[in-house]
Amino acid sequence: MAAVDMMVRGVQVKRRGPLVTWILIIITIGIYGLFHWYYMNREVRDFSAAMGQPLDNKPGRSVLALFPGGILVVPAIWTWVTTAKRVRAVRAMVLNNGPGEYPSVGLSVLLSFLYSLQHPYLQVSLNGTWDLAGGTSATLEPPVPPAASPAE
Repeated sequence: MAAVDMMVRGVQVKRRGPLVTWILIIITIGIYGLFHWYYMNREVRDFSAAMGQPLDNKPGRSVLALFPGGILVVPAIWTWVTTAKRVRAVRAMVLNNGPGEYPSVGLSVLLSFLYSLQHPYLQVSLNGTWDLAGGTSATLEPPVPPAASPAE
């Protein structure tokens, strides 16, 4: 599944295929994972601000915590935990803290150690959140030309 641009409550996000995301991370030896981490954090930041409950995360810092911060291990684990918490918080905003499926922070961190499987896990959660929030395709239909009036 290719990425689809969506508008969710005035914020442009992408509905990405989790398997495609993971395969791209593997093929690019992790480089796509840095881009995906940035865009995922940016979408969460923008959406939470649009909901009036800004999470004040900094997507650039989250990426820097992965690389080069991941060399020290602790910054990478920190961004895995905080990003999973933010994805969970955005889901809670959409569900008004009501019952529903929420992503597990612990499972996300565990999957981080298994070939970056937290990326598809969190992306599935975000895709569901965008659907629950009433996301619509951001692709614009070409305008329909007006019907020609009969010549008199």
